[in-house]
Amino acid sequence: MISDQDIRGLFGSVLERIGAAPLREQVVKAWVLGCERGGWTTVDQLRNMPFTLLTKTHGIGFVQHTLAVTEGAYGLAKAQEAAYGGKLPYPVNYDRLLAGGLLHDVGKLLETEPDGAGGYRKSRRGACLRHPISGTALAVEAGIRDETVLNTIACHAKEGEGAPKCLETVLIHQADFATFDPLVLLERGQLIT
Repeated sequence: MISDQDIRGLFGSVLERIGAAPLREQVVKAWVLGCERGGWTTVDQLRNMPFTLLTKTHGIGFVQHTLAVTEGAYGLAKAQEAAYGGKLPYPVNYDRLLAGGLLHDVGKLLETEPDGAGGYRKSRRGACLRHPISGTALAVEAGIRDETVLNTIACHAKEGEGAPKCLETVLIHQADFATFDPLVLLERGQLIT
């Protein structure tokens, strides 16, 4: 069984930067709930899980992807603050950004399952609800009521097309696709190196 401690071990460097202790604990709880509901019982299972079933991941796992997206979105925000010389026309909420980054794909714990042959497949749950929807439900169940944090989960992918978004959702979306699109292009032979 995946514990709070396991999740803190995987994401501690990011979790400790979330200033609001209740939000930090809710992020951990959402991950633990997702693992429990999805049948993930060991940290190794989480590390070995691919972050997408839509293209080859070349060994990049779910945990690595989650950290890359979170740190990528954080870096985009910091770069804007530095480049705009303190004249950022919109505020960055770093607690929301870090929590949203860690939770943007938490629904994949329900969407993905082992296929019994050493690989992975979309689960029945995943066929019924994509991860932005199931991840938002997990976050609510974990106690997150801040609609802007929920927006980062619900609207980071195609479900958010045309929907209003908070700044942090935009940054998470860009970081997410910056980690996904190069792999798709690589698979198609279209990535220029």
